[in-house]
Amino acid sequence: MNLSRSRHLKQAVLLAPLLLTFTGGMASAKEVLVKIGHIAPLSGPQAHYGKDNESGARLAIDDLNKMKIQLDGGTAKFQLIAEDDAADPKTGAIVAQKLCDMKVNGIVGHLNSGTTIPASRIYYDCGIPQITPSATTPKITKQGFESVFRVIAHDGVLGVALAKYAVDEMKAKRVVVIDDRTGYGQPLADIFTKQLEAKGIKVLGRHYTNDRATDFAAILTSVKRVNPDVIFYGGMDAQAGPMLRQMKQLSIKAKLIGGDGICTAELMRLGGDNVGSNVLCAEGGMALSKMPGGPAFEKRFKAQFKTDIQVYAPFVYDAVMTMGMAMKNAKSADPKKYLPKLKDIRYDGVIGTIAFDEVGDVLNAAVTLNSYGPQGKFPVKVVN
Repeated sequence: MNLSRSRHLKQAVLLAPLLLTFTGGMASAKEVLVKIGHIAPLSGPQAHYGKDNESGARLAIDDLNKMKIQLDGGTAKFQLIAEDDAADPKTGAIVAQKLCDMKVNGIVGHLNSGTTIPASRIYYDCGIPQITPSATTPKITKQGFESVFRVIAHDGVLGVALAKYAVDEMKAKRVVVIDDRTGYGQPLADIFTKQLEAKGIKVLGRHYTNDRATDFAAILTSVKRVNPDVIFYGGMDAQAGPMLRQMKQLSIKAKLIGGDGICTAELMRLGGDNVGSNVLCAEGGMALSKMPGGPAFEKRFKAQFKTDIQVYAPFVYDAVMTMGMAMKNAKSADPKKYLPKLKDIRYDGVIGTIAFDEVGDVLNAAVTLNSYGPQGKFPVKVVN
């Protein structure tokens, strides 16, 4: 054997352990892609909600990736697949099927009840767990789909709280109800009306609009004739803002009350100086300032996105994190494996402790009643 060959063999022997260590390290660094679908209106009059929700989801995806969670034999790489449903049920169903075909590992969304209901069946049929952070109609979790969850109080809780406050605290006697005929607005208005009548207050009139309307002159002219002290609106801020402006133009002195759809920072821009103590709105959960992780989350959100939180970003963040923790507990992103862990989850999040009841609704959901002042929205009362 010549000296050159001998030298090469010695070098190979010396390098072998290093190569084994290196290749072993490469094996342990296997990346497992985990796709989380997020769906909300990113276009149209409700886009500010959708972008707010998506921002909350992106913060959670960043945090999950920092955790280096071990799933299915490798390190999880979480990826957000964001889609726009334009708050339209038909578009929502199309997007839902698209995400099924992409074989995403989980769904956080949709924002609206009207889009969530048809989409939830598609996800259920595909075997993909879904957590909605903001769709509040009770019907969603009453469909018998074991893979559907919600991290916010539903309309049964919100409607009862609003009716009780209207009668007991506001001393309302003359009430008119308006709703936008959506899967969110109409059921919330129905619940409120039923609770109001149970308290002995008969609604003076029931009026209907839609979630694209901006002109309410005909409705409000009719409303003015009965001189209400309270107008309940079941719908979103894109309509409530112009409605408040037109109420002032018609010299209607009634207070406007509604659910979380009008409980936004955007309402002040849409309604201008017509928004103040004349508005009462209910939202699921604690006020942001009262959430266990609320102040810290708000600071981080503003620093990264240079804007105020609308309503649901903390709920979206916690929904994504809850799903991620269920995967971590199951050591797998396979829906069949982590769904049982999701059912039994107990996660301490920004909004508080998240655990689900037998139908998938969050346990111990609080409701915060808010009004508005010069500095924006502020809590009036918390109902547990």
